[in-house]
Amino acid sequence: MSSSDGGPFEAVSESLARLAGAHGVATEYWDQSGRLVSVSATTVRAVLAALGVASGSETEIAAERERIALRGWRRTLPPTFIGREGEDRRLPVHVPHGEKVVARIELEDGSRRQLDQMDWWVDPMLVDGVLTGEASFTVPGDLPLGWHTVIAQTAQTLTSSTLVMTPRRLDPERVIGERQWGFMAQVYATRSRRSWGIGDLRDCADLASWSGRRLGAGFLLINPLHAAAPSAPMAPSPYLPVTRRFANPLYLRVEDIPEFVALPAETRERAEALALAMQQLNLTDSLLDRDACWAAKRSVLESIAAIPLTPDRAALFHDYCLREGQGLVDFATWCVMSDMFGDDPVEWPAGLDHPRNEAVADFRAAHAQAVDFHRWLQWQLDTQLARAQRAAREAGMAIGVMHDLAVGVHPAGSDAWALQDVLAAGVSVGAPPDMYNQLGQDWSQPPWRPDALAEAGFGPYRDMLRTVLRNAGGMRIDHVLGLFRLWWVPRGRPASEGTFVRLDHDAMLGILCLEAHRAGAVIVGEDLGTVEPWVQEALADRGILGTSILWFEKQDSGAVKPPASWRREVLASVTVHDLPPTAGYLRDEHVRIRADLGLLTRPAEVERADADRERHEWAALLRSEGWLDQSADIATDEGLEAMLVALHRALAASPARLLGVSLPDAFGDRRAQNQPGTDQEYPNWRVPMTDSSGAPVLLDDCYAAPERVEHLVATVRPSVGRDKPLGL
Repeated sequence: MSSSDGGPFEAVSESLARLAGAHGVATEYWDQSGRLVSVSATTVRAVLAALGVASGSETEIAAERERIALRGWRRTLPPTFIGREGEDRRLPVHVPHGEKVVARIELEDGSRRQLDQMDWWVDPMLVDGVLTGEASFTVPGDLPLGWHTVIAQTAQTLTSSTLVMTPRRLDPERVIGERQWGFMAQVYATRSRRSWGIGDLRDCADLASWSGRRLGAGFLLINPLHAAAPSAPMAPSPYLPVTRRFANPLYLRVEDIPEFVALPAETRERAEALALAMQQLNLTDSLLDRDACWAAKRSVLESIAAIPLTPDRAALFHDYCLREGQGLVDFATWCVMSDMFGDDPVEWPAGLDHPRNEAVADFRAAHAQAVDFHRWLQWQLDTQLARAQRAAREAGMAIGVMHDLAVGVHPAGSDAWALQDVLAAGVSVGAPPDMYNQLGQDWSQPPWRPDALAEAGFGPYRDMLRTVLRNAGGMRIDHVLGLFRLWWVPRGRPASEGTFVRLDHDAMLGILCLEAHRAGAVIVGEDLGTVEPWVQEALADRGILGTSILWFEKQDSGAVKPPASWRREVLASVTVHDLPPTAGYLRDEHVRIRADLGLLTRPAEVERADADRERHEWAALLRSEGWLDQSADIATDEGLEAMLVALHRALAASPARLLGVSLPDAFGDRRAQNQPGTDQEYPNWRVPMTDSSGAPVLLDDCYAAPERVEHLVATVRPSVGRDKPLGL
């Protein structure tokens, strides 16, 4: 066996394996085919190095193992303690042996609770020459939910730490009520005649309102709206943002900002001319041009930002900035530096490499107006996001707008700069090889460093969740397995030569549930791929819904799984954004694209034969259930249309709590939005919504002639138990 560079494969020694295990680093894993794969020592050492662990020799390994054994004993309190509603948990407190210690909790409302010491004996340990004891206290399960502080006090010392009290579980049924269906849409590709060449938040609000009122939709699932770098070229991928906390001002509807009407006449005429020019792009099927759209919008937004705010509006802006705090300041500062010096911090002037440096504070003071502009943009986004959710709820949606949370961030983005102390360096997040991405995937995103995140009290994670959930009725988490473990790829190595690193899933899930509970939101985890059985059980135990994709629902034998046997607590759909729309999938677009780009590890003929077999298996099942006419010829366009509808009938026959309908499927769109494993080889995330002939489809077309949409929606809508007929 050899590594990808031709060198010999170095097996992991027993001592290295024990050290890796102590840090949650896997030395072997089960792949999608059920094969146990060994990880090389080279990979394990590189991943440990990213965690700040030296493991190049047996001496270093022994020293690190001793450090780990004493790590908890050297601290009075754990860096963060996670409680769970309804469970009493033990809090260890370390003090010199025999020294009296008391513990209390200061709740976030300012009140206090004394903790009872447990009758729990732990032998003392000699730590750095001091005999140290471990006292145990009960953290009761009836504490109020929230972010609290635990304090341990002796005669000489007072130590504090973060204590997070999390819900027993979410209650999705309380939010969802009856079964719900909803559209899934890529906002940027879903345009109207008034869009500036890119779909925006007014389009999102209008689609939510229309589908809720006319079609009885219960939610609208959209792509991640996370921010990209503010200067060209703007990265197209919504799944590789510069930050996950803040949104992309590309999605602003400029005319909806109240100060727009106060623009001087000449400036307003220029803005309207720019809008008209950009709106011509909506009428073509050309690839979406984010840079042109953003350049036009930004020039107008800068003019609007110069309009003085009324006292009431100024107070709202002040309150927003106060609420978002230092995180917003750091993001806005990064945007200005990125504008001035480029998007690679390595090329920036000395002293700007860390947000807490004095040089950064000096820079911010010198460019205060520019920093305020980027804070102002985020305020406008917050306002328009709130309006979209309000429109959805007023239209009768049980959930409303369901946001999508990406796995990670760009390695040279604002989060990578502002949160560098809690992110791992020298590695990136990806995925091991599977049947659709046979070379594995490297998403180039820096992962959370579990130990550093705990030291920070999980604050960066909380703040991100809180900001995204503030204007959401639900949130889909892309690759929710990343809350349990992530595939780390050492820099310079192929994606196949990574390994899994475990996170504190009790903390990650608990904090997610706390913030979702406070926001009144439903959480859907994308739990596809290689999943350990206990992971889905843990998600279900927390009230987090899973994901079912029709094409991925297989029996152990590999045969298609009848919809009646799918899971209930899921969001189910026929397709997903990493596959072509259903009409394209039925015409083997997923095979053609990968074959053309050299991404297959098997001959294209074999892949096509498998796709043909899958298609005919589904056709047979659909016919047997009466969902597809026996005479339908799926090789024809008419037969393809009939099968697309029949697949949605199958979807409706599943017990899934939520049903997702891809909006492009209603028009027979065939072009894929994304081909995993590619960058410039395929126009990822730049494809506008079109019909089966390739002509652009605008939301205005939906509203003016809704028959095509209603035809597909009618296959799923009756299953949610709504009484109101379509169109009323």
